[in-house]
Amino acid sequence: MDDLTLAIRPPAEARYAAELARLAADDAAPKPAGWHLSPRAVRRFLLGDPKVGVTRKFYGDDPLVDRAIVSLMSQQGLMLVGEPGTAKSLLSELLAAAISGTSGLVVQGSAGTTEDHIRYGWNYALLLAEGPSERALVPSPVLNAMRSGRIVRFEEITRCPPEVQDALISVLSEKSLALPELGPDAVASAAPGFNVIATANLRDRGVHEMSSALKRRFNFETVHPINDPEFERELVLKQLAERLGTAGVSVTGERDVAEVLVRTFQDLRTGRTAEGTSLNRPDAVMSTAEAVNVLHAAALEAVYLDNGKLSAAHVARQLQGVVLKDSPEDGKRLRAYVDHIVKERAGRSGAWKDFYQAARALKLG
Repeated sequence: MDDLTLAIRPPAEARYAAELARLAADDAAPKPAGWHLSPRAVRRFLLGDPKVGVTRKFYGDDPLVDRAIVSLMSQQGLMLVGEPGTAKSLLSELLAAAISGTSGLVVQGSAGTTEDHIRYGWNYALLLAEGPSERALVPSPVLNAMRSGRIVRFEEITRCPPEVQDALISVLSEKSLALPELGPDAVASAAPGFNVIATANLRDRGVHEMSSALKRRFNFETVHPINDPEFERELVLKQLAERLGTAGVSVTGERDVAEVLVRTFQDLRTGRTAEGTSLNRPDAVMSTAEAVNVLHAAALEAVYLDNGKLSAAHVARQLQGVVLKDSPEDGKRLRAYVDHIVKERAGRSGAWKDFYQAARALKLG
């Protein structure tokens, strides 16, 4: 645990170990077989409970959390889909940590993912020396989760080739995995508590479309961007505090700057300002996760290259690296936003004035 807590980003079960312990000690609600916490305690872990000192960790659609928990109690897997940066992976990590006590059983989907990542492989030195045996078998995260009755996370499943995806079908439907090399009747059966949480990026739809047979084994939930600016501002400020706390540094002025940042991201994400003005939306992902990254980078600039006071000018300088990722036209769209919307707001607020002056100096094409 000490090694985990010293990591740049410890897993959820390490970051929130004290909260999980408090919830477990206070947990008298009915608990499904194999679960570390009851469904009610899992919900409290994700959505917060000030009475026992548990913080909110997932910001978004609260009923979605309830539906996700119910899915994981059922025979179906849970598929989380949505735009990039909508906290699909975070939600799967938090659910796994609360339900299974670990979020570390993960398959990362990619073009290089093979069936061995879902089934099992072999220690070839032992295989040659002893032949097929349990000792020579190298279990996948999926097989480990089945045997231990835990949640396994499958990230970016649509980035995997179809034949790899389809290796999950029998696991989800039969809750077992044949091990023919160990004998004709050798089968690994899932222990209570086993299930799969998969994620898929809506912008990757069509990379490797899931088969209808596999889709039927999942309950699909769409994780939407945060529409409430106050909710989003609370989240980015909390994430900033956590990141800076890990680094042992702090800034001042972050609340006013977060207001400018979140309003900018909400405007560009939706293509419409709060005042009702229509905008040309950039192709770049203007997600909450990107907003956190921008605010963190701006804070680091303020701490290490400035006087420690965070300003909207720091945010403006860091925004360029987000907007210019996908299309050169996005620079022109940001320039138009700055020249019209930000310029008008700059006359009413010092933070917007700082943002405007710094943004005007950006090379946006």
